[in-house]
Amino acid sequence: MQKKIYIGFACICVLTIFYNCTTNTIDEGDVADLPPIVETITYDDDVEAIITTNCISCHSGPNANAGLQLTSYLNVKAAAEQGNLLNRINNATNPMPQSGLLPPETRQIIDQWVADGYLEN
Repeated sequence: MQKKIYIGFACICVLTIFYNCTTNTIDEGDVADLPPIVETITYDDDVEAIITTNCISCHSGPNANAGLQLTSYLNVKAAAEQGNLLNRINNATNPMPQSGLLPPETRQIIDQWVADGYLEN
């Protein structure tokens, strides 16, 4: 009987640890807390590497998630103009990438690219 109690307690502890590992998020700060970017942000110099590193694996090819292709400047610009890109990368409850919010500095670069007028190069 006592062995069953210990096993039950151990199971509860393990489940609690796993639950907390999957639902806790790290507050990495907010874009609004960062100093403003003073240089001009362009797709070729700044945004393309972010998209390639964080988005292309799911948003390219014939089976791109949500039908959203982010494989070219025009695709990324269209997603940003429609609001899809900015809404998802800044959404803490349903972020893109799904692994969690990008660092605030990275999100700020994309926000500034939009504010600068979607410059390509």
